[in-house]
Amino acid sequence: MKNLRILFMGTPDFAVQSLDAILKEKMNVVGVVTAPDRPAGRGRKINESAVKTYASKHGLNILQPTNLKSEEFLEELKSLDIDVSVVVAFRMLPESVWKLPKYGTFNLHASLLPQYRGAAPINWAIINGEKKTGVTTFFIDEKIDTGNIILQKETKIHPEETVGELHDRLQEIGAGLVVKTLQQIAKNKLETQQQKETGELLPAPKLNPENTKIDWNDTVDHIYNHIRGLNPYPGAWCYLENSTDELRVKIFGVGKMYQEHHSPAGSVNVNAQQIKVAAKNGYVIVKEIQLPGKRKMDSKSLLNGFNFASDAKMR
Repeated sequence: MKNLRILFMGTPDFAVQSLDAILKEKMNVVGVVTAPDRPAGRGRKINESAVKTYASKHGLNILQPTNLKSEEFLEELKSLDIDVSVVVAFRMLPESVWKLPKYGTFNLHASLLPQYRGAAPINWAIINGEKKTGVTTFFIDEKIDTGNIILQKETKIHPEETVGELHDRLQEIGAGLVVKTLQQIAKNKLETQQQKETGELLPAPKLNPENTKIDWNDTVDHIYNHIRGLNPYPGAWCYLENSTDELRVKIFGVGKMYQEHHSPAGSVNVNAQQIKVAAKNGYVIVKEIQLPGKRKMDSKSLLNGFNFASDAKMR
């Protein structure tokens, strides 16, 4: 088995577990590429990526290019004599970078490709009410998430699972798949297959204020899936009209109740320390909410100090 010279590229927590799994297998990581440090928060304190923090603790060679196409960066990569590059939750790479390693560059994607190509596959799988998802390793090519598949691992999505919970499971499953992929490359036992684009392909576009807003005219199931698919990040939101106030609120924990009613969509019903919001075929039970400028809190805590008007409405 070859002792591969590995370049790892990643930025957030999701990538850390894969890097940790590689090191635990005593594999040879010759460099780690991650995002440059950036100011964050009210105090604009310089913030480093989760991958940099981990790599620093383990004494790894860290590269933080501001321009992935720069000659300086390319020369630095060439000097590392890389056999294979591993990409987990990183930026789009120029061809000059992903074509450089001897055995290519592969990416870990948190879906069963070709479904949910794009920036937010874990969120959209839950938002769309999928019963299963998984992780895929594939070789990077000229397009986004279209390269030949190396390995896949499937897992069920539990009916009440939030995107945060699924994220944590997938990062663990994905780390194991990254190691297995590297082992197959090292043993020269790699078999790949083209992505089969049959049937309807569902995308996973970047999340934004438009597609994270709750539509209270929708069904209970759709609203429930939408909210749990954005919990805890970035959080589903809507406006709360309460007397003369219009508040932009985020909703996190929810339940659901199927019931015929004649209440207008989005109307708020409060009783027995419970907040119910009317939807097309029942009510969405709000269990955790965040008001503007406040921390998120459970509904009982909110009702201890906040009064809903009799005609309060979410829209």
